[in-house]
Amino acid sequence: METPDASLSSYHLEQLIELAVIEDIGPGDMTTDAIPRHPALKGEGAIIAREPVVVAGLEAARRVFLKMDPGATFLPESSEGAEIDGGTVIARVRGNFHALLTGERIALNFLQRLCGIATHVRAYVNELSNSPVRLVDTRKTNAGWRALEKYAVRMGGANNHRLGLYDGILVKDNHIAAFGDIRTAVEKTRQTASHLLKIEVEVSTLEQVKEALAAGADVIMLDNMNDSEIRTALAEINGKALVEVSGQVARGELKKLADMGVDIISVGALTHSARFVDLSMAISPLDAQ
Repeated sequence: METPDASLSSYHLEQLIELAVIEDIGPGDMTTDAIPRHPALKGEGAIIAREPVVVAGLEAARRVFLKMDPGATFLPESSEGAEIDGGTVIARVRGNFHALLTGERIALNFLQRLCGIATHVRAYVNELSNSPVRLVDTRKTNAGWRALEKYAVRMGGANNHRLGLYDGILVKDNHIAAFGDIRTAVEKTRQTASHLLKIEVEVSTLEQVKEALAAGADVIMLDNMNDSEIRTALAEINGKALVEVSGQVARGELKKLADMGVDIISVGALTHSARFVDLSMAISPLDAQ
């Protein structure tokens, strides 16, 4: 799974798989362990989409099955970011029959969550058609899952805002209160920030728009403003800073906002409101060799 920091993603993925194994299997799979074992008994599992989905998370599923059986073979039949119809086989996995049974739910949980986000995001992206506006996510993610969930956002066709507090500067209302005013907040953060980082300021009034401009903000986030306020803010900013719109943005509002001329639209719902999609796995024993 590609991310801006592949090692970070790999670390988080392995940690999540380990946690999932502990919570789901614990000391053993009471049902599968009752099935008579034969060292040569192999199985094949077909992971099937039960509804149209955008694929994301194949690598997560592969690693789950390899943890269950290091000799397992994972065979994707679709690619990351691809739109597929219901009834389509996403991937097949072959390996120890008992390992497939034990790892099934863990692998499906990863896939259903990540495909769910990618599918949800794609619907938002389609609203924007070929607009140059950048649709981005937020930090509203499940604890520990951020690298994976933001990966799924990219597979859906949108972009990431920032991965955490460490890779971007966003001066919000509580920061402004702590610094005293917008100008001081921008000046102080610029003193400690790398020259490569832009400074974004969240504003909720037109007066704050003027303050952020005067302070030299690179990006101005218009938070929960109505259409009239956004248009007035855009005229005031007039290209002197990038303009981001945020705050309860509904899918049906995306094209309207893009037509206004904003540069960025951030939507927390890309991650926090995505549902699990319907996937299943059919496992059958293969003839013993």
